[in-house]
Amino acid sequence: MKRVITTLAILLVVVVTGMSALVLLVNPNDFRAYMVQQVEQRSGYRLEVSSDLRWHVWPQLSILAGRMSLTAPGASQPMVSAENMRLDVDLWPLLSHQLSVSQVMLKNAIVRVTPDSRAQRARNAPQGPRDAEPASPSSGWSFDIAKLRVADSLLIWQQPGGDEYNFRDLNINMEQDANKLATLSLSTTLMRNQRNATLNLKGQLDAAQYPHRLSGQLQQLDYTLSGADIPAQGIKGSLSLQGEWDGDRQQLSFSNLQLTANDSTLTGQGSGHIAPPQQLALDLKASNLNVDNLLTSAPVSDAPGVQHATVARSPVIAAPRERSNADSPLNDLDLALKLQADNAVWRGLSLTSLSVNASNQQGVMTLKTLSGKLGNGSFSIPGSIDIRQPETRVSLKPQLRLIAIQPLLKAFELPESVQGNLSLDGDLSGDTLTVEAAKRRWQGRATISASNLKLAELNLQQMVQRAVARVSDKVSSDQAVDEGIESISAQVALNKGVLSFSDINGNGQNLGLQGAGKVDMVQQQLDMTLGLKISGWRGDDALVKALSSQPVPLRMYGRWDSLQYSLPVDDVLRNRLQSEAKSRLNQWIDRQKEGENKENLKKIMRP
Repeated sequence: MKRVITTLAILLVVVVTGMSALVLLVNPNDFRAYMVQQVEQRSGYRLEVSSDLRWHVWPQLSILAGRMSLTAPGASQPMVSAENMRLDVDLWPLLSHQLSVSQVMLKNAIVRVTPDSRAQRARNAPQGPRDAEPASPSSGWSFDIAKLRVADSLLIWQQPGGDEYNFRDLNINMEQDANKLATLSLSTTLMRNQRNATLNLKGQLDAAQYPHRLSGQLQQLDYTLSGADIPAQGIKGSLSLQGEWDGDRQQLSFSNLQLTANDSTLTGQGSGHIAPPQQLALDLKASNLNVDNLLTSAPVSDAPGVQHATVARSPVIAAPRERSNADSPLNDLDLALKLQADNAVWRGLSLTSLSVNASNQQGVMTLKTLSGKLGNGSFSIPGSIDIRQPETRVSLKPQLRLIAIQPLLKAFELPESVQGNLSLDGDLSGDTLTVEAAKRRWQGRATISASNLKLAELNLQQMVQRAVARVSDKVSSDQAVDEGIESISAQVALNKGVLSFSDINGNGQNLGLQGAGKVDMVQQQLDMTLGLKISGWRGDDALVKALSSQPVPLRMYGRWDSLQYSLPVDDVLRNRLQSEAKSRLNQWIDRQKEGENKENLKKIMRP
């Protein structure tokens, strides 16, 4: 045991003595020019270290530097700048005049991925072959980095012509082995316009064939979104995938994608092309897709006991940057999207077998397929969206088959006063793809039909029966059970929030109706006139005949919350009785005239 302790003590003395000798005999500033030269030869980037380099012995032999910067060729701003840099170096290579850096650590760094920090090619500069190997280092020295660590730093990201995003609290750890297989972990936060995002990433990257090929695995990306214009519960989830990048063809592909967002889950694969025209193809499947938990525009549930959280709105900015369709990345992208969802929720509607097949050709989006099932019914909504102009143009041709009306009215925030099943064939167009815009600014026409239609708290047959009973006791009818309207059809025209109904025809048990009218969704008013024919009357033959053959006009008008009715049954009966009395009077006059004519004829024929 004593020998072991003695041996360890000797080794410790040797190590401490060797490191002390290095500190005394080797000046770290001798490596400054070499590092600058090697960085520029291998990458073209310019490395600047403003202060003197100094040794740091414990717990790791390191070279400490003050402020540093790394600038791309022709860039006006450095890509990386830091207040402190630490280079952890290997001991044994120093003995043979080799600098082997095991880890580079940057603290309080600023990483810029902006147009000003990108490399700029000099005018008329010659271009070498893409697969040319970098120049070999000068003899006698080698340069190698195994680990990179960035702590408490800032990432500034900006696309050309786009907004600037500041990712704070940036922490990066990357380890690379001799085969260029890197393990990466990253965490950061983003705060902008009262919105917060946090990211935590773990993955692996194989750079053995870089720049020709990169492959890797995103093992886990955890994210959280909260703040203004985001659902009160926030959006939380994770992402994992396997990807590959082909540098020669500028193509990427990924598979085994698994994405979760709150209670939604997506799986799938995709591929793309970065060089113009940019292309991206996605093939996704979802077991559950709850759109309402990802958007703030979904209607608030009115179920009892549900707490309605207040959604914070984005701040009012004195001079906000004007946005237009020109800002959309879809203008420069060819996108193909296929999505299959077993279950989906949109504005409270429970959809099943949802299928989406859409494409985008540089701003022209085509919905080849948007179909699914809703309850016992089905829907299909093909169409197109054009964002190439400042004003978005939307064109849809919805087809609904036996869709329950009441949930549909609730989804569009309209009074749930009608029950039944709806079928529709329409052609609609507008300028914005939102429910509010559709209710206010869209135009189009549709043919609709409904079955088993019932009006909430409104029994048409009973209304006519009671009105007749108040006018006359000579006719009666059994109190009608609200059987509703078995079938009804109409033509509908939509013009900036006004629904105009024409050619309304319907029938039910002992009921027939015709009519027309308008519904103003913006002013929340309606004016509808229906001609009702009720059968099954008993009593005075003339009145029964009048009520069975003469439509009774029912007018419903006013605001939705204070609807008024007009049912002039007495006018119908009065007009019918007046017509009947006039007919009988004319018959009596005709008989009198006929009698007088006969009497005069007898007088003439007397001898």
